[in-house]
Amino acid sequence: MGSRAEDPDEANPGVEGVQSEARPSSRRPPSTGEYDYVRKERDLYRGLLRLNLEGDPHAFLREALELIVGVMGAAQGYLELFAPDDVDEPWRYSFGFSEQQTDEVRQLVSRGIISEAVATERVVFTPSALLDPRFRHRDSVRRSLIDVVLCAPIGRDPPCGIVYLQGGAGLAANEASGWLTQFAEHLAPLRQHLVLKRQSQGGGELGALRKRLGAVAFHGRSPALASLLQEVEHLAPLEVGVLLTGETGTGKTDLARLIHANSPRATQPFVEVNCAALPDTLIENELFGSMAGAHSTAARRSEGKVAAAQGGTLLLDEIGDLSLPAQAKLLQLLQAKEYYPLGASRPSKADVRVIAATHVDLQAAVAERRFREDLRYRLEVMTVRVPSLGERPEDKGLLATYFCERACKAHKLPRVALSPAAIRAVESAEWPGNVRQLANAVESATIRAASQRASQIEVHHLFLKHGDAQAPGPTRTFQEETRRFQADLVKRVLEANSWNVSAAARDLDLTRAHIYNLINAFGLKR
Repeated sequence: MGSRAEDPDEANPGVEGVQSEARPSSRRPPSTGEYDYVRKERDLYRGLLRLNLEGDPHAFLREALELIVGVMGAAQGYLELFAPDDVDEPWRYSFGFSEQQTDEVRQLVSRGIISEAVATERVVFTPSALLDPRFRHRDSVRRSLIDVVLCAPIGRDPPCGIVYLQGGAGLAANEASGWLTQFAEHLAPLRQHLVLKRQSQGGGELGALRKRLGAVAFHGRSPALASLLQEVEHLAPLEVGVLLTGETGTGKTDLARLIHANSPRATQPFVEVNCAALPDTLIENELFGSMAGAHSTAARRSEGKVAAAQGGTLLLDEIGDLSLPAQAKLLQLLQAKEYYPLGASRPSKADVRVIAATHVDLQAAVAERRFREDLRYRLEVMTVRVPSLGERPEDKGLLATYFCERACKAHKLPRVALSPAAIRAVESAEWPGNVRQLANAVESATIRAASQRASQIEVHHLFLKHGDAQAPGPTRTFQEETRRFQADLVKRVLEANSWNVSAAARDLDLTRAHIYNLINAFGLKR
């Protein structure tokens, strides 16, 4: 065994360079080595159970790699988990490799043996490259004296990482593939357990920020979400008006409630008014109330929404849809901090913090004379743009999981969970209706799966095909057309690059892990 790692381009010429896939391992070891077999298998399970108690994910992964290298009698090992939920970069660990050698092994993740293991979701075995007629003429093979390599994916649909072992007589044993498969199968749920444990403890800056704000409904790990919550933390304590902008369904109402909950007015009322639903004839009565006898139906004095929000926060939702006459009445409230109930001769003081929300481009509305410019300036004291779900791709899976759990609890359904394929489908789909559309889709899928007594929510529960009784509409829905386009695009780019995942990721400006997710979500085959 030499001191350098294998060069992927030379030692592994694509899929054809892998001599054989996972060899069938005997369920019983050879009779002459039964004691040694049982002892190693016992050590493997004991080690996995011990590692399950480890609270530090990094220590867990380091010891897990050392465990499998020791049990299998390998010379060197490398372990990588693709883009864990609570860190930006993959978790990578090596054993027996120098830093330079580790960098060389990392190149194998996107091609050669490791790429084949991830794509096929099976253990891949390559015997002595130095003696193999296809490899022995390679300079890197002769220089590194590469003998045996064994690689297994961690998890399935899609794999969440790989274990790569190199060198050592133990890898050539009949039971080696079986041991590595058992190890990888146990490592996936243990890794997920540690990640969830870390998240539940508020791991990371975003977790700490969510905990401080009490933002339990804002699930995700994206930079866009972190930036949004940082803005909320800064402006919530200030006694200033706030204008929330962004696409429909992004959660502007929930964000307004979060601002109120973290303001000095948190113990006072939070009152919401949907401006788009207010006719001009009722705007004054709805907002400002009326005195007895002010109009034909005013038998007694009625309290408006401004009075109901006294001391607290008034949310004016869809303010871009407010009519021009109603805009003039609202401007007086914002300027003078007082208002006249219908039929009143004296003004009432308004001690409210106004938060306005709209999906309309107010600047364009002013140019088109659909919105008052002076009102726009009054509203834009502090403007917060709520990002669309398309700007938060990392958050789709976490949000879907949260909505699934919420639906089970709200409807008292048996506990069901999204399958890995369903999560990949959620992550790869477009959601023009943003968080609201995703929440409705997951809730419907949860009810549908529970009614069918399914143990998991599958892709067909989320995206009904044409012809289903519950799927009226065009031949193909927007979601179906989008998924079809994405699948065709990814497949074309992969084929153009001979299924080199790294090259395809560069062409599509996506991460390698995202490409693997799309391959599994769309069921693409080479």
